[in-house]
Amino acid sequence: MASSTVGSSEFEETIVTASPSRRVRELLALCFSSGEVGGGFKDLESLVKELVSYLNCLSENDELENDVIEVLDEILKVVSSPQVDQEVIDELSFQLPKVTSKFADLSSRCLQLVEEIVDRFVEACNPRDMLSILCEALDAARCSLSPSSCSTPLLHGLSKVFISIQRRHFEQLKVAVPVVLNALKDISLEKDVQVEDLFDKAVGIAFSIRDVSSKLKNEEEVKVRCLLGFYVIQITAILSVSIRDKAVSCVPLVMQLEPFLTYCGLTHLGLITGSDTEKLLSTVAGDDDDFVNSFPDIKLGASLLLIWAKISQEVGEATNAALGSDVDELQSNPVKRWQAYGILKYILSSGDLLWAFKRHTIEFLLDITKGVSSTQGNDEKIDCSHYTPSIYAALQAVTLVIMYAPDADLRKKTFEALKRILSDIPAPQRFHVLRALVTNSQSSPMTAILLGLFKDSMSSSSLQGTDCAAADMLVIELVELVLRPPKGGPPLLPDQSDAVLAALNLYRFALLFNPGENEARKERSRVSSEVLSKKNLEKAYKEWLLPLRTVVSCSIAENAKEDHGHESSFDSVCLLNLIESVLYRCIELVEEKLTSHV
Repeated sequence: MASSTVGSSEFEETIVTASPSRRVRELLALCFSSGEVGGGFKDLESLVKELVSYLNCLSENDELENDVIEVLDEILKVVSSPQVDQEVIDELSFQLPKVTSKFADLSSRCLQLVEEIVDRFVEACNPRDMLSILCEALDAARCSLSPSSCSTPLLHGLSKVFISIQRRHFEQLKVAVPVVLNALKDISLEKDVQVEDLFDKAVGIAFSIRDVSSKLKNEEEVKVRCLLGFYVIQITAILSVSIRDKAVSCVPLVMQLEPFLTYCGLTHLGLITGSDTEKLLSTVAGDDDDFVNSFPDIKLGASLLLIWAKISQEVGEATNAALGSDVDELQSNPVKRWQAYGILKYILSSGDLLWAFKRHTIEFLLDITKGVSSTQGNDEKIDCSHYTPSIYAALQAVTLVIMYAPDADLRKKTFEALKRILSDIPAPQRFHVLRALVTNSQSSPMTAILLGLFKDSMSSSSLQGTDCAAADMLVIELVELVLRPPKGGPPLLPDQSDAVLAALNLYRFALLFNPGENEARKERSRVSSEVLSKKNLEKAYKEWLLPLRTVVSCSIAENAKEDHGHESSFDSVCLLNLIESVLYRCIELVEEKLTSHV
């Protein structure tokens, strides 16, 4: 026993003093000799674990680059030997791709060696096994300090594995593609990500999926092709978010995706109206919600593909997209226009994209709404109710652009787009959309803008009688929302001066409102105007106007005591004086209307 203990001690000392490459060589030799000495699978498994443990320890020391290169070179030599035992290679394949990928970020030479090691396992092992192994390794690499470098050899290996799969292609790709997309998204979030490198990784996978599809037939070929379409749309969103500089500089990269769209039977018009994405969903996902959740940015990507095509036209690059005809089609087809609003909102509401994308989106909205009038939008033969929720969400995104746009020109264009989209909605739904926008507005200036648009819609010459009645009933609700906030108490002045002035102007307009069309006038009279009813007039007088008069008077007095040398104080006083003027006019009108009820 004593001699055995001494021998063990000497062996451990040799391990400690040996160079990393020598130690790895010894462990690999033990792995390959385990079967020959009758150790069996358990010994092989424990030896592989010991090898992995040693490599993990080595990966924690960033100062051993030369040693790591020697270690990786040693691993590559051993696994590339034609005399290797397949059982041992299979066992090593479960661990080495994952652990060696941790060294990929040390240097370009390390990255090259890791790629060659992964490629060797892809060539030597069962493709189905390697697919799950690399997907697991790729998922683990997302937690590393440098997911970009660690994921590169694994993505490279997967692109080769995809082509090597012999059967059940769609089922296996359906599992692997979401893992790839998660890895690419993590890479895109790195501060110093190189867009070109990210794009190369993404496109390499796309080419592999296309190659797989080209070898298949019938239903499976269609499914793989649709899966490729999903992938291309999603990586467009990922790539667009990763851009830190000018979008124009990346046009040549994104335009390389155009052939994939054609191959998958996708068009920009189909993407922007949602019909193509629905087709992809029905073909690929079915009722699989988990799979659908793997593509969270599919609608963002669909809208971005069209905007990229628009950008590419402006810089003179060739594109297969017939944007001119798409714009003509959208101008002439209200249903497709409404669908487009619902897709383009994903760009406008994103907080991760460059403002250039939002600018191009607003300009595109102006293009497709050019010449669209409220008369067209008021076509009762077309039911807009199905699209109202998505249009409302789009308008919310538009209001965000108005509030946060970095320059006046974009704010001006966005306001014009807001007016045109509203006029494109049939009147009954338009008033309800405006009500929802006002109700959910957290900004006094934006509330004022929306109330002004509501007033403009009421005065539209094309308004029908039933529309007037519907709008009339909503005025009470909207004015009360501002002048008597749900949280109680009068509105805060001067903070909410813009909204208060707009609400008073709307109420004054409603008190004086006299529709131009005889039919509209008769309808308003027939339903007994809510605004002019005795009950609501008294409510407005006692609960809104008189309390507000006190608040305005106090605010004016307080501001008069302050230093008027400040520009902000002077502006507040001017606005309060204007509010007071409109308020007194409203009080006079209500008193007149109440007199008529006596």
